[in-house]
Amino acid sequence: MDIKEKIKKFGFTGEIDDSLATRQFYSHDASLFEIIPQLVVFPKDSKDVERLVTLVAFEKKNLKNLSITARSAGTDMAGGAINDSIIVDFNRHFRTIYEVDSSHARTQPGVFYRDFEKETLKHKALMPTYPASRDLATVGGMVANNSGGEKSLEYGKTKDFINSLKVVFADGYEYTVKPLKGQALKKKLNQKNFEGSLYSQVYELCEKNYDLIKSAKPSVSKNSMGYTLWEVWDRETGIFDLTKLIVGSEGTLGFVTEIDYRLVPAKPHSGLLVLFLRDIKMLGDLIPKVLEYHPATFESFDDATLWLSIRFMPSFLKLLGVRKFIHLIISLIPDGLQLLKGEPKLILMVEFNGQSEEEVRNKITSLHQDLKQYRAKYFINGYEEDPTEKKSEKFWVMRRQSFNLLRSKVKDKHTAPFIDDLIVRPEYLPQFLPQLRKIINKYKLFATIAGHMGDGNFHIIPLMKLEDKKDRDKILPAMKEVNQLVLKYHGSLSGEHNDGLVRGPWLEEQFGRPVVELFREVKKIFDPDDIFNPHKKADAKWDYSFKHIRDHF
Repeated sequence: MDIKEKIKKFGFTGEIDDSLATRQFYSHDASLFEIIPQLVVFPKDSKDVERLVTLVAFEKKNLKNLSITARSAGTDMAGGAINDSIIVDFNRHFRTIYEVDSSHARTQPGVFYRDFEKETLKHKALMPTYPASRDLATVGGMVANNSGGEKSLEYGKTKDFINSLKVVFADGYEYTVKPLKGQALKKKLNQKNFEGSLYSQVYELCEKNYDLIKSAKPSVSKNSMGYTLWEVWDRETGIFDLTKLIVGSEGTLGFVTEIDYRLVPAKPHSGLLVLFLRDIKMLGDLIPKVLEYHPATFESFDDATLWLSIRFMPSFLKLLGVRKFIHLIISLIPDGLQLLKGEPKLILMVEFNGQSEEEVRNKITSLHQDLKQYRAKYFINGYEEDPTEKKSEKFWVMRRQSFNLLRSKVKDKHTAPFIDDLIVRPEYLPQFLPQLRKIINKYKLFATIAGHMGDGNFHIIPLMKLEDKKDRDKILPAMKEVNQLVLKYHGSLSGEHNDGLVRGPWLEEQFGRPVVELFREVKKIFDPDDIFNPHKKADAKWDYSFKHIRDHF
């Protein structure tokens, strides 16, 4: 009896699909990798997930390569949502939002963020750590990757907004995971079951290696590499929080079946200051000055992104509709005239939010006055307005849609996100960015650079002919040079997009072998039979990853 029949007979009530078309569809996400699974399953509820985990753990004794990988919207850019065994799709059935109020929302992981936000805004609330792919991503994928985005500068990342999680662990049971302290923690540590063993082993690991773990935290504002051990146990507060391990673990420690998110008030007014920067040497003085004003967001995109948007401007017609598209074209005319004066190297976007237009106007005009030498321009918007009618929306459209343009419009080349999420402290950017551009030019990569200037977090998406061996042979040496440059400036190779197949092999360079050995111990504690999403995190090896780079489209 094959595994498909065993799953059926074990009481699984969801759909099971092993057709070639389905397997090919699930063989890739938004990364440059492709791995064809044997089977795709669609659990209907938590009981289905429990049954599946229990069966796979039992059958693993006889089927060495059997494993399960969670997937939702498939927007992962690191190859974290693909595997060669069983893909578990949470996007078909796990799409219920249970409750929402002004301070929290309880939801299943397969809900699209765009639908989730509509419900939270009814309560004038927001879960602010959404990624740039906010219209495509799901809330569960945000947990899996510890996502961040344009509002991370003000609010932090997904890990900072988790009240609790429901997770199915390797023993096949669903548990509630939340921060614990005092007697509640002591009680959990003393439990004589699989859950108690998890808590006691992780607690012992954190306590025994406390100083090493705390010192391993990258010295940047956000990081999605490795397991976030340094935030699990804090001696000073007495808080032990396993959610900090689950968030960002890419489904390698268990499957999340429910999320309780903390929400923040949605500020109804915003203002955007835009600067066309023709010399990045100015960044050394400009960035600290902007950050003094504590903006909500501080974004950027480069000249390649700008001209890509102009080149494929007709594609925005489908996105916006006729009326809003015409408005976009008209609003771009003044900026087009400004571009004739000289092509900018970077377009910087500084946004402020507030409860009143006066509050926003005071913040943004003060900064505008401070930056008058850069000839910045600003826009004041109301949150309740139709967002595509905002005068500043043209800049957000270019910033947020650049990756989709690359994926869909440049037909002779393909997106190759292998240096797509690096982060260094902003004070290093005047030295770092020219050296980065030098490496990109050395390998003759056409690459857009967009990112979160306030964090020093950049998304670099080369366009390559991956079916051409010459282009494929550039990936590893170019990646090595860029990664070594990032580490030279004490950065992280991933601020938001996680490890997956592309960055997992670099964990030792990022953290050192002793810390990576602790990551491997964490994986073994949670997943002793290695059933959850293998070849990711500390289990990743570049030889395996490289042989699964796509060579046909």
